[in-house]
Amino acid sequence: MSLKQKLVALGLSSAVALAGANLIAPTEAPNGEPILHTYLDPVDIITACFGHTGTELELNQFFSEQQCVEMFAKDLGKADRQLRRLTYPVQLTEGEHAAYLSLIYNFGAGNFQTSTLRKLLLRGERVAACHQLTDACGKHGCNGFVYAADIKLPGLVERRKKERKICLKDLYVEQNH
Repeated sequence: MSLKQKLVALGLSSAVALAGANLIAPTEAPNGEPILHTYLDPVDIITACFGHTGTELELNQFFSEQQCVEMFAKDLGKADRQLRRLTYPVQLTEGEHAAYLSLIYNFGAGNFQTSTLRKLLLRGERVAACHQLTDACGKHGCNGFVYAADIKLPGLVERRKKERKICLKDLYVEQNH
């Protein structure tokens, strides 16, 4: 059974499961396979499985694949509820939904809530909002979504490029942009 099928079996919508399996899991875990123990991420946050973090984690904990999939489903469900609340009443395209779900999963709902990206989206500037994934400007200059604890991470640069491509796939984009 594929990761997407496992996530659907745990009650996630097909779109959320697809985003989780095809966009989030491959960037949170090597080859989309869960890391079955806790580890320190690049900015020293205790992490496990598919990028799960939380106060309940301690170093040297081990998990089964099923436990990891269940944690991932719970984390995706939470991120999806936050996304829907923060983008209401906008009806997101499948691509926007996947991209912004990935961003919230990675950067948190609080950062999404205060972002220029969200402001543009709510104003109906959807293409500009998608471009914020790679063009966002913050305290580090542009591309603020690629920093973690003041460190620019190459993995986040690539992730944001993939998110932007997916975000734009269902939107009309001018040829010269």
